[in-house]
Amino acid sequence: MAVDFDLIVIGSGPGGYVAAIRASQLGLKTAIVERENLGGICLNWGCIPTKALLKSGEVFEKLSHLGDYGLSADKPAFDFAKVVERSRGVAKQLNGGVGFLMKKHKIEVIEGVASLQNGAPAPKVQIALKAGGTRTVQAGAVIVATGARAKTIPAIGLVGDGDRVWTYRDAMTAKAMPKSLLVIGSGAIGIEFASFYRALGAEVTVIEAMDRILPVEDEEVSAAAQKAFQKRGLKFRVGAKVTGLAKSATGVSLTLEAGGKAETLTAERAIVAVGIEANIEGLGLEALGVKIDRGHVVTDGHGGTGVAGLYAIGDVAGPPWLAHKASHEGIHCVEHIAGKAPVKIHSPIPGCTYAQPQVASVGLTEQAARAEGRKVKIGRFPFRVNGKAIASGETEGFVKVLFDETTGALVGAHLIGEGVTEMIQGFVVAMTLEATEAELMATVFAHPTLSEAMHEATLDAYGMVLHI
Repeated sequence: MAVDFDLIVIGSGPGGYVAAIRASQLGLKTAIVERENLGGICLNWGCIPTKALLKSGEVFEKLSHLGDYGLSADKPAFDFAKVVERSRGVAKQLNGGVGFLMKKHKIEVIEGVASLQNGAPAPKVQIALKAGGTRTVQAGAVIVATGARAKTIPAIGLVGDGDRVWTYRDAMTAKAMPKSLLVIGSGAIGIEFASFYRALGAEVTVIEAMDRILPVEDEEVSAAAQKAFQKRGLKFRVGAKVTGLAKSATGVSLTLEAGGKAETLTAERAIVAVGIEANIEGLGLEALGVKIDRGHVVTDGHGGTGVAGLYAIGDVAGPPWLAHKASHEGIHCVEHIAGKAPVKIHSPIPGCTYAQPQVASVGLTEQAARAEGRKVKIGRFPFRVNGKAIASGETEGFVKVLFDETTGALVGAHLIGEGVTEMIQGFVVAMTLEATEAELMATVFAHPTLSEAMHEATLDAYGMVLHI
């Protein structure tokens, strides 16, 4: 059967649009189907606009510490509507940028909602067009990159209503600054919103069902992060199970159980940040025989679903739910489809939380390494004795590294402090290149920089630390 395109990508988030660009570069006639906004959740409602909010909060918070730098400013204030407006402007700019890239690479953008039907050499794509009517297209291959959405728990009232109970979208476009806020969930999304609203003066309490915040991070980093956040005025309830949420005309009331005791918390607003759910509904995946496991599409090492010509990448294909993971998968998947036999480089995937202080990590935590039975050498270096950190007035946090005792391979790195979401990439490159402690020790780090703490932590793992 004749095909309309070599490749159709469903979803234009960081996985989808990057996959489409790579396909065009490889000479494939490509179309992308988007039901809402080019750039997906990340560019429009996630990664980027949240960082714009966080930057506003960070700058405002620093104004209260100007005396530490020998500076002063009278009566610092903020305009909450303009803070939100700036964030939305950033999202709009990037959305337009993706549109430009689609035109540049001659990728046809079809606005509408896609569903899949039996077809060959890949499933047909039927599109309910935004402008009205339907269009059915056939491609040589189809990539599902539909992403995910905020998870809700209706049975106990954890459902966003845009008023008293917010999802990340609501929290990003609030009409007014709340005086008090409950954040349910202490993963990256929950902590980032907690950090932003606290920076602007809200009384914020974070509720976490696990026994520590940021539960995917190294335990040492989790403990340091909670202590640092508490110094900023954030409150926490860990090991707390939410049993119900009720709304009133003036706020929300949250009931929870912790340590065998019941407790009720009240606030003006609540943010539900208990995870995400893959967008698999309405696509017709199961009718085609696609295997779904715990709400996500099961794929092989190239994004293949087991159905001829059908692939899946990014959040819809399972954790980690990160934009950079989706983009990396998209490129690899397209190169596989194009028969370019991509080199399978096993690069670890870093994770970042853009709170104050920042948290970043890659590879194994100390606990995971021990659980695997690995013998590891561990090094740490605090920013409080780093020259650049002292000069900048940003001495909170540390760098922690793990090396395999037998091979010297760097197997994990965990950072908390100013700028660590940029620094982590140095460790990612090192792990991708299979560096050992020898290469890192021999690397020259510029002085004065925060990154010197990476070098010192490596030296510390082998009893050679210089500045402590």
